[in-house]
Amino acid sequence: MLYYLFEYLAQFSGIAENLYKFITFRAGLAIILSLIISISFGKRIIQYLQKLQIGETIRDLGLEGQLQKQGTPTMGGVIIIMAILIPTLLFAKLHNIYIIIMIISTIWMGMIGFLDDYIKVFKKDKKGLKGKFKILGQVGLGILVGSMMYFNDDVSVRIPADIAEKCEYDVISTYEVTDRDTTIEYSRVKTTLTNIPFYKEPELEYARLLWFMEYETAKKWAWIIFIPIVIFIITAVSNAANLTDGIDGLATGVSAIIGATLGVLAYVSGSTLAADYLNILYLPDTGELVVFLAAFTGACIGFLWYNAFPAQIFMGDTGSLTLGGIIAAAAILIRKELLLFILCGIFLAETLSVIIQVSYFKYTKRKYGEGRRVFLMSPLHHHYQKKNIPEAKIVTRFWIVAILLAVMTIITLKLR
Repeated sequence: MLYYLFEYLAQFSGIAENLYKFITFRAGLAIILSLIISISFGKRIIQYLQKLQIGETIRDLGLEGQLQKQGTPTMGGVIIIMAILIPTLLFAKLHNIYIIIMIISTIWMGMIGFLDDYIKVFKKDKKGLKGKFKILGQVGLGILVGSMMYFNDDVSVRIPADIAEKCEYDVISTYEVTDRDTTIEYSRVKTTLTNIPFYKEPELEYARLLWFMEYETAKKWAWIIFIPIVIFIITAVSNAANLTDGIDGLATGVSAIIGATLGVLAYVSGSTLAADYLNILYLPDTGELVVFLAAFTGACIGFLWYNAFPAQIFMGDTGSLTLGGIIAAAAILIRKELLLFILCGIFLAETLSVIIQVSYFKYTKRKYGEGRRVFLMSPLHHHYQKKNIPEAKIVTRFWIVAILLAVMTIITLKLR
């Protein structure tokens, strides 16, 4: 909203015009405001939740210090959501299609998580929202995000006009760019192109996977592949973030690191010079996502003020499902979804630990009549808790690994 105020003031002041045009300036304001909102309003919300006796019900898993967390306020994800949305609404271009998609994704996943927490806390049902309804909600968001990307002409890729013609892409518009006395003709095209990490050629087009069809036909039916992939990524990452949220500050800190990394990727993807230099897809208007992801990172860091060990509040599914959904949607929008296997390595490890544990237990029970375990407990962070490693040390080490994975993710932009 303030963006449009700055735009109006630009008629009278060159300073205002210079300020509001810089994405980095607005992103800086967004991260500062999100931190202020998280920290200043967090305490009041904690006190309000305590007054309503909205506390976490802890299952006794035999972990040290676990029962001391009984009654800690939950549903703190509302703090994160508020600290994301307010700066975004104030500093981002609200007509930008990418910002619209991210706002919808945040509210959508927040509502699913809130409903789950509401059932657990107020209805006293430990199972919360039934799994099939959670999945249905995640699938619904996947369909929405995938459809908006696939059918909306504002979501496009800019490539040289000769390549667009050669590859038979659907051209939205064509224009010329002059640089150092050299004029290059570019086209904005509608395509399912995405970047491939560690590979010299930067693009994979999902339509090409329909190899048994003529290309013109495949372009029309590429949504059959593209939308299910979007659904899978959103469902997988949101549930993985939910699994990771098991000890104080773990999911929040890891999400902040991932959010900051996605902000860097969004910036270079939305910058002509950076995209050309790195030989990645230039995505017009995606630079605006930097403002949203700055607010996301600030909200997570601010929430750590109260969520770090020993936690004064838990985010609940309201927060964890929302964080995962935002991360997945943002990666898909900047066409870096294939990098999630590296960037979200902590989420992946936590999820795989559960899959391996359950699968091996069922297998050994069928074969030997007694279930056996690979880990002392899953998800993975509980395995280390069982080894009597202090909770704060586990979280810190996971953060360090997350930072290493984030650096590796950024390095992949040149390791091709």
